[in-house]
Amino acid sequence: MNTTNFNEIPIIRELQLDLFPENSISYRWLQIVSNGIAQPILIPIMVAKGKSEGPILGLTAAIHGNELNGISVIQRFFGEIDVQQLIGTVVGVPAANVPALLNNQRQFIDGADINRIMPGNEYGNTSEVYAARFLNRIIKQFDYLLDLHTASFGRVNSYYIRADLSSIVARELAKLQNPQIILNAPPKDGTLRGAAADLGIDAITIEVGDPNRFQTGIIRSSLTGIFNTLSYLKMSEEPIEMGDEKWLECDSSQWLYSDRGGVITIHHSLAQRVAKREKIATVRNIFGKKIKEYYAPYSGVVIGKSNHPIGQTGSRLIHLGKLN
Repeated sequence: MNTTNFNEIPIIRELQLDLFPENSISYRWLQIVSNGIAQPILIPIMVAKGKSEGPILGLTAAIHGNELNGISVIQRFFGEIDVQQLIGTVVGVPAANVPALLNNQRQFIDGADINRIMPGNEYGNTSEVYAARFLNRIIKQFDYLLDLHTASFGRVNSYYIRADLSSIVARELAKLQNPQIILNAPPKDGTLRGAAADLGIDAITIEVGDPNRFQTGIIRSSLTGIFNTLSYLKMSEEPIEMGDEKWLECDSSQWLYSDRGGVITIHHSLAQRVAKREKIATVRNIFGKKIKEYYAPYSGVVIGKSNHPIGQTGSRLIHLGKLN
């Protein structure tokens, strides 16, 4: 079995893809910033460079430190890709937010959400500099980006895609992932996807299940979607594998919140359709007595939901997609 010696992986300060050898998979540590005792903070980079020039596809994961499924997706992809058959280059970043991952937390070390402050600021605070350098030193190299996420703490997600469906390419990339749901979500909220789009990079967000765990089935589904993407981009000659069930498409969505605190019961499963005025949740007090029931404001589908039964006033209930 071939292994890579951790101590032999070079450290770089900028991703220069023309310096990587063809027909090979390479590993690098990219120094992005330094910590408070002047030690480098290093981001892992994986580069699969094919037999000839072609598109550059980027795969990013764990921009939130508790989003682990995407790490396994990228690892498995690089374990299965045949560079002798690859046209172009695939760059994997299995841990985008290294400090948060090491601290087992979602946000960056200063409390900021890196996926809400893009494109960052080279002369800003701690998180802004990290975000700006991540974008400028890595993401700018890409032609296409698949950004892998999961739900946050206390929530679970269906396998769904966030994409700007006004973009023909983004729409096709979304379909190729064989998701349960595709949500039209133009990126205007400081996300990595939005910053990439502003640079002319076709990008989608892939929501790969739940936080703080590896889920084998959904990891495999996402892996198939990445190989489908290679075929669509003419980076591979392998056939595209589409699932038997068609995804549901939503033109918008919203989280529904409780206005009472208590013990919460959600009455629907992920990816389940919900009729308008159908009961979606019940809140009870600590004695088990019903306080309030909640109903869907429109017909839709459950994209995500809370999985924590104890909720204060203002707690999330379900993420309800509005069906086209």
